[in-house]
Amino acid sequence: MQDSGIGTGPLSPFDALLRSGDPAAVAAALARVDGVRSAAAPADWSSGETSLVTIIPTADGNSAAGRATLDRIRATSLPGDVTIGGEAALSADFLDAVYGSFPLVLALICALTFLLLARAFRSLILPLKAVLLNLLSVAAAWGLIVLVWQQGLGSDAIWGIEATRAINVELPIVIFAFLFGISMDYQVFIISRMREAYDRTRRTETAVVEGIGRTGRLVTSAALILGLAFVAFSASPGTEVKIFATALGGGILLDATLIRGVLAPALVAILGRWNWWLPDWAARILRVKPAPVEPLAALEPAAQPV
Repeated sequence: MQDSGIGTGPLSPFDALLRSGDPAAVAAALARVDGVRSAAAPADWSSGETSLVTIIPTADGNSAAGRATLDRIRATSLPGDVTIGGEAALSADFLDAVYGSFPLVLALICALTFLLLARAFRSLILPLKAVLLNLLSVAAAWGLIVLVWQQGLGSDAIWGIEATRAINVELPIVIFAFLFGISMDYQVFIISRMREAYDRTRRTETAVVEGIGRTGRLVTSAALILGLAFVAFSASPGTEVKIFATALGGGILLDATLIRGVLAPALVAILGRWNWWLPDWAARILRVKPAPVEPLAALEPAAQPV
């Protein structure tokens, strides 16, 4: 269709429902909107005062350019009582409904997670780091499915499916929900053990070594089991199932190896005594015992001269 000059617009047209007014006048007004190839109002598409006008955009109505055209159509003043709809318009409205409030949902989840972990770990830095690393895990999974499926780097070689050039609208939300929770489980296992070791020894190095040493095999085993389960899941028919399995399997393995196995302990080691900081005002809000930043001499007794 592209080679013939028709374009992809006819694949996903918009519809204009007229409850009153002249269909021909509405079609003429719609045809002048930027991004609209043509508009037609067939005579037999009318019943009494109600008529239907079909709008053929230049670009696919489900693409970003098509949604921009839809916005311009809805912003145009048309004669009569007109409602713009159709399958492509429905998809655009669904996209706005889901992702319009997603930043607020994301902020709420991160804030609640931060508060719960701050009370559990008696720290402001550890829960902040946990939330940021979880978001990094989700972003890595999103990037993986874009690279493998949308761009086609491996989808044809592994599954025999060409690049999709798009990701289903629901998948990023579902991937976020699954991966954020799983990653937080791993984080709680590791950091809680580090917190216990630090409370006993007052040494950050010991806390990092003991935390990774005692939970590393557990987290790695759990990640391998889940990762292999999603590898098997990717053999199911259906491209969306394969995309979902790629995101979860790859995201879990990346999270357990690079993020929890390397970045999380490295950040704890770099931040040192500031990991365990909980000022008085925050402790009062969380209703736990405060944890001020202790002097280096108190934290590193082994480093003092004999």
